[in-house]
Amino acid sequence: MSLHHSARGRLGLAIGAFGASAILLAGCAGGGGGNSTDGGDASGEPLIVGTTDKVVTLDPAGSYDNGSLTVQTQVFPYLVNTDYNSTEVVPDLAESAEFTSPTEYTVTLPAGLKWANGNDLTSSDVKFSFDRNIAIADPNGASSLLYNLESVDTPDDTTVVFNLKQGNDQIFPYILTSFPGAIVDEESFSPDALTPDSDIVAANAFGGPYTITEYDFNKTVEFTPNADYKGVLAAPENSGVILSYFADSTNLKLAIQEGDIDVAYRTMSATDVADLRTDDNLTVTDGPGGSIRYIVFNFDTQPYGAKTDDADAAKALAVRQAVADLVDRQAIATQVYKDTYQPLYSFVPEGFTGATTVLKDLYGDGDGGPDADKAKATLEAAGVTTPVALSLQYNSDDHYGPSSGDEYAMIKDQLEKDGLFTVDLKSTEWVQYSEDRTADVYPAYQLGWYPDYSDADSYLTPFFLTENFLGNHFSDAQTEEMILKQAVTTDVAERTQLIEDIQARVGELLSTVPLLQGSELAVSGPGVDGVVLDASFKFRFAPLTK
Repeated sequence: MSLHHSARGRLGLAIGAFGASAILLAGCAGGGGGNSTDGGDASGEPLIVGTTDKVVTLDPAGSYDNGSLTVQTQVFPYLVNTDYNSTEVVPDLAESAEFTSPTEYTVTLPAGLKWANGNDLTSSDVKFSFDRNIAIADPNGASSLLYNLESVDTPDDTTVVFNLKQGNDQIFPYILTSFPGAIVDEESFSPDALTPDSDIVAANAFGGPYTITEYDFNKTVEFTPNADYKGVLAAPENSGVILSYFADSTNLKLAIQEGDIDVAYRTMSATDVADLRTDDNLTVTDGPGGSIRYIVFNFDTQPYGAKTDDADAAKALAVRQAVADLVDRQAIATQVYKDTYQPLYSFVPEGFTGATTVLKDLYGDGDGGPDADKAKATLEAAGVTTPVALSLQYNSDDHYGPSSGDEYAMIKDQLEKDGLFTVDLKSTEWVQYSEDRTADVYPAYQLGWYPDYSDADSYLTPFFLTENFLGNHFSDAQTEEMILKQAVTTDVAERTQLIEDIQARVGELLSTVPLLQGSELAVSGPGVDGVVLDASFKFRFAPLTK
């Protein structure tokens, strides 16, 4: 009997809804491999995890979002990874991984690895995975993180050599644990285009702790333990997991309360979470506080942007600066999010080495609050006619939580309050939103972010290199030089200063306006154990039991 049918009765509402240049990562840690079903549901049924966070694509070359990563991290192998509640990079699929020269990172694979479909998993698949990611360069993908990768060599079936452009890269091992680090089967994936989800599932092209046995796009994903998995993570302790997608957070909350699902993960309102914390039958697990919420400006299409009829870089900057003068982060944090989020006054959130509060110093009243007089003076000095017409977009289907509408309605009010802006506020569902934002459709728009790894670089490289994830046409040679330098700086104090200097520079240029920082959480039902929202910001299903 398929997992899909054996759990049908309980689905209910669920359906539809850092170190020296020679970093040695010795020997494979952890007892991977095999297929353990000693845990799981007492009835033998899979556990059910509910979420509102949608998938963009199963293909790792085409996604850079948490919803897609939640699925990919269960089913694709990684050369190196982080164990639960650790930020130390250790071998996963690899037997060893080390810098064999300042510009060569060498990985050794075990012999005899197999994909779940029986295909051999060799160094050729690894080279294929990285080469295709760079070749495809999908606007919604994470190929920008591979900026320091020159080429990949495969001297034999079990050896991979990553040739780097700059030596002593402190970040590259971390990048291998994140989005572009997923290894794919070269016999199942296209070398130069994204492979459809249905083709990936049909080919059983998986090598992580689980395979996908049934897949209904953004409705349900059914995960079955992969007997061929050998890696740093222990084999799944359950008989399987069903990931069920909900259209809104209200139904997600109801489902966890009524026992229709075992775990609710991303995303519920602050009010709902506060309510759930009072339910003695439920457990709320809080994760690390690395998430941020921010506004992105498209440098081509924002007011006075480079491709508008009245293009003027000085005026465009003044518009962005005026927005930063007017937003009241504390009001949003308190009134919308009940202080479950905190104001964010820089680009690297509090808690990460090098974090500053540069935006508090540069904008508003100097103490974190808004200052309309300052915004007005900035616009007048640049010759900007007011009110400025600003088109502002946000996501409408709970990808960033059910309070996004309230958050952006408040931002609209804050910008319009003193007559300096008129805001055309619109919303779009996530799958379309993720396409439109990289196609220059939105002059200014909402995004949220979980770091790819526990280092300040994860808040800088993806955003502020010329070839960046945002695709918002921001380019600044000084910023780029500093980002590339900090990544290869081995002295901790020197690197920290560079991280601070980068924030000061981008704080002046404002390609994004950070708003809030917070943490993720999950809610689990009675008898459910193994919910780990780990230090590397991944939710992995293997430890779940009931």
